[in-house]
Amino acid sequence: FLIVGVNQKIEVSSMPGIYRYSLDLMLGEIEACMKLGIMAFDIFPAYPDNKKDRFATESHNPETFYLKAIQKIKSTFPEAVVMTDVAMDPYSSDGHDGLVENGKILNDETLEILGKMSLAQAQAGADILGPSDMMDGRVGHIRSVLDQNGFSDVSIMSYTAKYASAFYGPFRDALDSAPKMGDKKTYQMNPANIREALLEATL
Repeated sequence: FLIVGVNQKIEVSSMPGIYRYSLDLMLGEIEACMKLGIMAFDIFPAYPDNKKDRFATESHNPETFYLKAIQKIKSTFPEAVVMTDVAMDPYSSDGHDGLVENGKILNDETLEILGKMSLAQAQAGADILGPSDMMDGRVGHIRSVLDQNGFSDVSIMSYTAKYASAFYGPFRDALDSAPKMGDKKTYQMNPANIREALLEATL
């Protein structure tokens, strides 16, 4: 987990032994991992509330610390594989993975934001994008945006089935990205519904 600042290493209270790092310390952690043979890293950003808005604008700001960090990691360790997270919740003042209006998640409007976010991450040097938002049609939309802009070699790791589960509690704690209202059950799945997971995998 990446945070703003210098010389910052903060333990996630709900995940003992797991830390949020500022970029300077994260570079050292990545280097230590690479010496052990670990070559792929999934970087998640934790944003302060003053950088969040309804439209996740900061997610595609070229000057934002997350995109700058991806650039620095790739320039320092070009052989490392960098994966990113594509979803609105780290940047959203509502804490949801999609755009909220009148208490509802707007699926298609969210795709436009995810496309901008994905393109910005690819331009920063990401090798693999992980759209974890679970909006319908997002993988096809992101692929189209990437291809149209010359990033056909950037991979997409599709989250096939994602559950509205309490197991995500510690993750939301790490990113301070819990929903400010409602829950994620309209776009994530019931953990008890096996048939739905198989249907989503087939789709």
